[in-house]
Amino acid sequence: MFDIGWGELFLIGVVALIVVGTKELPGLFRTAGQWTARARAMAREFQRSLEQAASESGMDEVTRSLRSIESVNLRSPTQTARSYAAKAMSGDAATGGAAAAPKPDEPAPSTAGEPAPPPAEKAAEP
Repeated sequence: MFDIGWGELFLIGVVALIVVGTKELPGLFRTAGQWTARARAMAREFQRSLEQAASESGMDEVTRSLRSIESVNLRSPTQTARSYAAKAMSGDAATGGAAAAPKPDEPAPSTAGEPAPPPAEKAAEP
């Protein structure tokens, strides 16, 4: 929390030993430990009250649903779509050349589910 390393703690201990003295130092550390314990207990109580308020308001259900969404693997469907698109673009023989254009004599396939118009008749040549 305060990002204090062992070196800093050692320096604080040496300074406290010099300033307070050897007789008063154990009492000082005991008092500091009690304050730390009280602060931790207050923080724990505050965290529990926040968790209780969140569970009463329904936030725990939202949290569970969001965590379930995080577990969904989106890579697999995306990879499948990419491979399908790559096969379609390459005109793979297995798909029968799905990207092939219709011949000029044939009408274009209908996209809206409507029947295709009849092909135009060729004029008789004289």
